[in-house]
Amino acid sequence: MNTTSKVILGLAGAVAAGVVIGLLIAPEKGSETRKKLKETAGDWANKVGDLFAAGKEEYENLKSKASSVADQTIGKTKQNFS
Repeated sequence: MNTTSKVILGLAGAVAAGVVIGLLIAPEKGSETRKKLKETAGDWANKVGDLFAAGKEEYENLKSKASSVADQTIGKTKQNFS
């Protein structure tokens, strides 16, 4: 995980904590607060799932690029020693 990903996840966590704290101290009925928490948690779960999927896709892309570069390097090395 690179630095940018760590910063994004850190910010997302801080925002999530802020939302939860804000909902908990809001002057509303408990049932309304629980409803909002449930909706917010569902939204965050979806966003984390999307972030995970994007990370997995990026991993696959990097893996493919690394494999391609390795194959090219092996090919050039074989040519040099033939």
